[in-house]
Amino acid sequence: MHGRRVFLSAALVGLTAKGGRRVEGSFLDDGLPTGHRLTDRGRSGRPITRVPVVIVGAGVAGLCAAWRLRKRGFRDFVVLEMHAEAGGNSRSAENEVSGYPLAAHYVPVPNRESTLVRELFDEFGVMRDGKVDERYLCFAPQERLFLHGRWQEGLEPEIAVSARDREQYRRFDDRIREFRATRQFTIPIDAGARASELDRLTMAAWLDREKFDSPYLRWYVDYACRDDYGARAWDASAWAGIHYFAGREHEDKGPVTWPEGNGWLVRELMKRVGEHVRTGATVHAISPNGSRLRVLAGNADYEAELVIFAAPTFLAPHIVEGAPSAHDFVYSPWVTANLTLDRPPRERGSEPAWDNVVYDSPSLGYVVATHMTLRTRVDRTVWTWYQALADGDPAQNRRMMLGADWRHFAEYILRDLERAHPDIRECVSRIDVLRIGHAMARPIPGFLTSESRRRWASLSGRVLYANSDLSGLSIFEEAQHRGVRAADRALAILGRA
Repeated sequence: MHGRRVFLSAALVGLTAKGGRRVEGSFLDDGLPTGHRLTDRGRSGRPITRVPVVIVGAGVAGLCAAWRLRKRGFRDFVVLEMHAEAGGNSRSAENEVSGYPLAAHYVPVPNRESTLVRELFDEFGVMRDGKVDERYLCFAPQERLFLHGRWQEGLEPEIAVSARDREQYRRFDDRIREFRATRQFTIPIDAGARASELDRLTMAAWLDREKFDSPYLRWYVDYACRDDYGARAWDASAWAGIHYFAGREHEDKGPVTWPEGNGWLVRELMKRVGEHVRTGATVHAISPNGSRLRVLAGNADYEAELVIFAAPTFLAPHIVEGAPSAHDFVYSPWVTANLTLDRPPRERGSEPAWDNVVYDSPSLGYVVATHMTLRTRVDRTVWTWYQALADGDPAQNRRMMLGADWRHFAEYILRDLERAHPDIRECVSRIDVLRIGHAMARPIPGFLTSESRRRWASLSGRVLYANSDLSGLSIFEEAQHRGVRAADRALAILGRA
């Protein structure tokens, strides 16, 4: 079953854990060697395929652009993807135990502004009559936090919290309700976001200004910034930090999830647009060719009227002739790992949840693939562990991430999990690690209102940019929104609207 994954090396490595148990594993295909060869402009003189629209990138934005084109009755396009599988950060894999996510693992219940997500969910049978089918809502218990040596339900710290901490919780919730009522913190952000002085502050500075000094509240807010942006509270824009809390409806009962995470949505999208997708097709160059565009990709060249560039924007200056610098875009590197457990660890008086977080850990915890199963007994399972490399310079963190071997990551992950599960080494038989160099856009102060972001997102010219990083928020809803907008603009230019 591991054959569905593409490894950087065919060789597997192992780690002998305490008690003599051997843990196998490897790096998963992260596309980094291919991405670093983008300056290879390919060979000339190859046959040219003429097609009106080329979509670069088969992540969520690219697949949703393709979905929109098909829904509008337009089928004369191709999607080019560097990896061996479509999906980008929403890819998934499967072994003999379960399907599991490689990165993105849920979508919140869509707000009323998220009409495109509702349309997609209706088509896929996830929503019926405006409500999410209960089969796809995360089963209880959804979240738990390991704090002061034991587990508690929910991620907002409760154990040993003082009356003063609780007063700050209440006041923070009041401020979030006020922000939500302005309808400026919408999803997608284009539905309501406006220039704000909050975008000139960091989230930590805003907490200081509002006199929120509870260590538990500040940990929770910092965790939220790491979770959605891969950034610490002192690096993320206050507007973005507040958006994490104010952007969702208060009665949200989600999230929506599957054992394979958002890979389930990728599979449904591929059923509809897969015939257009060419995997293993790295785009090396996009350049003008008279009134059209020449696209050099893999072993084939294309000539197109329009290109929808749904790959991360930072790649554009390396590929698109005449593209401006993308230095305003900052990305957080991430490490995710899938751990196959032959038995669950012994618990400390708590029922395992879907999302499991350890207070004050540098990691973001883990989600359990088999949590959504209807089986009454589950012995073997798969955990997906996450860490954003949020501290320090992202470029330096990427170099450090690439310089470490698999054993380093495996040992680091096991030590992290030992905080809450002392017997974890007796349970794990395999650890597969995925390194994502530019996993998430980091919404630093000023990014929301920056002219650079607005220029890239303007959908002018013959190359239409559509990645979620144009929103500064690397979430499913923004990726879908950007892809669909670019598809609609392409049809308008072609006179097919």
